[in-house]
Amino acid sequence: MRKLDNNVRLFIYNGADMAPAEKSSDVIDSKAVKSLVEAKGIRGATVLGRPGGWAVLVRYGEAERAVAGQKSHRMRLWRRVDSAIGFVRSELGMDRFDVDATHYHVNPAERRRPDTVERLRRQREAVAHDRWFRAEVQSAIDGIAAGTNPIASDDEVERRLKTLRNALKSAAS
Repeated sequence: MRKLDNNVRLFIYNGADMAPAEKSSDVIDSKAVKSLVEAKGIRGATVLGRPGGWAVLVRYGEAERAVAGQKSHRMRLWRRVDSAIGFVRSELGMDRFDVDATHYHVNPAERRRPDTVERLRRQREAVAHDRWFRAEVQSAIDGIAAGTNPIASDDEVERRLKTLRNALKSAAS
């Protein structure tokens, strides 16, 4: 046993595989965890090293289950041990718990999210579109103020829309 700090013990288990199965029956969702915390029903926790990240196991009653991700309903993995420890301390309210790093190893290829490039591209497009749209609106406002953009009355707009609707109806027929 090795201490990471005053309240966290690090256990390296030799032999027995402490890694739980990742079936939905072996996980507990965050709402149930919060209910157990409020009822003071959690007996202990383990921050468990897994390939590519860290899971949190909670012990309550006779069961030990991994905390599930909010949408995936599979074992949630934190990329960094300090993030998992932060979850145990802040969400579970526990300062004393076990850390098992036996099965932890990092595969750099697994750490990259395949959707990152696409997500960043969409963000850049959204920012560019927002800039363009704001510039168009400002140009219209400036044109109205300068008198170069005519303002149509409600009756004129209604007449134009009626003409457009009629043209579309006749084209569709």
